[in-house]
Amino acid sequence: MVCEKCAREVDTVTCGRCGQEILRLGRFCYSCGAELDVTVQAERESPDDSDFFKRVLCSDGTCIGVINEDGICKVCGKPYTPDVQ
Repeated sequence: MVCEKCAREVDTVTCGRCGQEILRLGRFCYSCGAELDVTVQAERESPDDSDFFKRVLCSDGTCIGVINEDGICKVCGKPYTPDVQ
């Protein structure tokens, strides 16, 4: 199913409590609030999730962006400048 906010393909899951087919966006059903089966989600996660910890955050103190492979922030467009100590 396609996410309405980001237009990415997102897995769906059927809630065990209310029976709604929902987007798998978190640990809880956004229809009834029941906790979803976390073990199924852990099995589906790709091994590329470790890249999350290797990301480089924007050096601008007010930006929340991440630096891309070209050394430019994906949010503000500024080049990465590491702190010189």
